[in-house]
Amino acid sequence: MASSDILVSFMGAIQAAISVLITIWIGVLAAQFDLIDDGAAKRLSSMCVTIFLPLLLVANLGKQLDSDTAMHYLPIVVWSLIFVVLSIVVGKLSVRIFKLPAWTTPALAFNNSTSLPLLLIQALDAAGVLKNLTSDPNVVEKARSYFLVCAVISNTLTFGYGPVLLDQDDGGQTDSDPESGRDSGEEDEGDHDGSGSNSNDSSGPSETTSLLPKKAVRFARTTARQIENAQNKTYNALPKPLQKAVSWIAPFFNPPALGASTGVLIGLVPALHRMFFNDSQEGGYFKAWLTTPIKNTGELFVTLQVIIVGVKLSLSLRKMKEGDEGGRVPWPSIVFILAWRFLVMPALSIPIIWVLAKKTSLLFGDPVLWFTMMMMPIGPPAMRLVALADVNNLPQQAKMATAKLLTISYVATPVIAFSVVGALRAAQNVADAQ
Repeated sequence: MASSDILVSFMGAIQAAISVLITIWIGVLAAQFDLIDDGAAKRLSSMCVTIFLPLLLVANLGKQLDSDTAMHYLPIVVWSLIFVVLSIVVGKLSVRIFKLPAWTTPALAFNNSTSLPLLLIQALDAAGVLKNLTSDPNVVEKARSYFLVCAVISNTLTFGYGPVLLDQDDGGQTDSDPESGRDSGEEDEGDHDGSGSNSNDSSGPSETTSLLPKKAVRFARTTARQIENAQNKTYNALPKPLQKAVSWIAPFFNPPALGASTGVLIGLVPALHRMFFNDSQEGGYFKAWLTTPIKNTGELFVTLQVIIVGVKLSLSLRKMKEGDEGGRVPWPSIVFILAWRFLVMPALSIPIIWVLAKKTSLLFGDPVLWFTMMMMPIGPPAMRLVALADVNNLPQQAKMATAKLLTISYVATPVIAFSVVGALRAAQNVADAQ
């Protein structure tokens, strides 16, 4: 293997990592110049997860998935669960043995598996690094579909079971909504859209006033309340074991999971796949007017979510600077987490996937699959850690510590270039040997 090839790959990976970092800092600058505030960032983040990400899943999984490639996604599901469970076990042991704070466990377990790798893939393709891995012209879309499956699992586990990992700091559950990452005591802006009893106030309409007719808004609210009441009655009527089972399964019913399910359905049903993704002359009746807007809207997730990461980092830094309880930087925990995310996980994932790809047929001879699986456990902790801290109502010092951790982690993001080069060379090595 020529040293010049390694240098080219390394420079391309560095460029890709810097590209991601610059995108993050655009979000930081937007927040620093008050172009976006905390409330707007939360609403945009919610829109990304509930609208843009599901649409991206529909477009990517629907196109890439078919009866021939469906089994390629099964190793991703298994691998995603394995490295999350392993990280949770290590986190729990470190908290118990070394007396590290409880937020160390979710920081170890849940990395940025959505926006960062998706943007990284785009940047690597722009730098010309991926052409050495495969000649497939759809390499970006294929890699994106693999990362998205991992993202759905990570997203579900984070908000489904992440709060439990923080109980040690919280001392008990709080009345919070883990899906939105906000306290249930917060008012829902949808309840103040100006279409209800307050719509005739002398103050007049506001930016939250609904544009729908009052009857439509009242009907929607009434229907939503009736559905919620029916759900609560049905749940309360169930035996205790069934209630526990429902509570365990419930986190899997979220917008990204529904988007992934829709994409899988479209991909596996030949008639639907043809109508959504073939040219119009070949039966693609939905491609121009439905598939295209779904794809274009879903594409917004990739860059916008990374910018929101920058916004949240900036807002966390501002709170950290203004807060009286910021405290010192928890260096032992931060060093341990960074070492696990950027050193230990690459040292585990790259050799394991290399052996599986080289010695077995479990990974289907797909270099893009090998590379993405090597990279899935690697990277900084997810920004959802901030939402988890809010959900569990952690002490202010713990929230500031997580803010410092995330800031340092994302500043260190270019270090991921070494893992990118290692994964690329390992995948290429197996591909050349076959």
